[in-house]
Amino acid sequence: MIFWGMSFIWSKQVFTELGPGTTIFFRLIISSPFLVLLLYLSGSFQKIRRTHYKLFLLTALFNPFLYFVGESYGLNLVSPTISAVIIATIPVFTPVATWLFTNERLSWLNLAGIFVSFIGILIMLVEKDFSLSASPTGILLLFGAVASSVIYSLIVKKTTTYYSALNIVWIQNTIGILYFLPLFLIETKAATAVHFSTAILPPLLLLGTLASSLAFVLFTYAIGKIGVSRSNIYTNLISVFTAFFSFLLLGEHLALIKIAGIGVVITGVMLSQLPQKSMQTLNKTL
Repeated sequence: MIFWGMSFIWSKQVFTELGPGTTIFFRLIISSPFLVLLLYLSGSFQKIRRTHYKLFLLTALFNPFLYFVGESYGLNLVSPTISAVIIATIPVFTPVATWLFTNERLSWLNLAGIFVSFIGILIMLVEKDFSLSASPTGILLLFGAVASSVIYSLIVKKTTTYYSALNIVWIQNTIGILYFLPLFLIETKAATAVHFSTAILPPLLLLGTLASSLAFVLFTYAIGKIGVSRSNIYTNLISVFTAFFSFLLLGEHLALIKIAGIGVVITGVMLSQLPQKSMQTLNKTL
């Protein structure tokens, strides 16, 4: 979540010279060989079963392709903090999806945690006069990214039974390069037309290695261990990290009300992760 929180800042820095589609294309170009190196060093390459080809094409369609189309083009129209706040609504919609399509259930305590953390997000998003200045198109694109992420989480759960998180992300990002190639060509007119300064190379490398690689490996591993809904709850923290690093690195003003919102978000995430047995014991004690 730290890497993904920082990715909104790094992306804004790269967008000064490259389009969103081109940025994601280069992120994946960097990510794929980086993941190959990790697979080689760890000796954990796995052969894809023929019956899983369609499954990986589908997962890569929703993430990285559709998710990053929504996130990157939305981020290009909306501030990093607001973008991160919208992306942080992913766990709000995930329980509904898991209830509709899987047998995974959340306790009332988990749902209470989601509700509290979502309130914290609203505190960070809404101004004193209850106004919100943001592009409707940008907001729509970002919510499209949210929907893509929820669907992706449900689909990728099936692959974690057969493959390691490192293999899954490598396969998806490699397929994603092909998906993003048309957008790259449209934005640049031709592959040789891309010119950018060395100033954007550090954030671009960080996007490729940390945000598009290690963050997804860690998240995919978490889905396989603690489930779709409980993993997605942690995406609430993305907006917290984005607000903090925007203040630290970009000099954005972090008002007291936003600091309070950060505290509420963290409280909600912690509440949602408490085991139901602990609350049952507490209730008996009371």
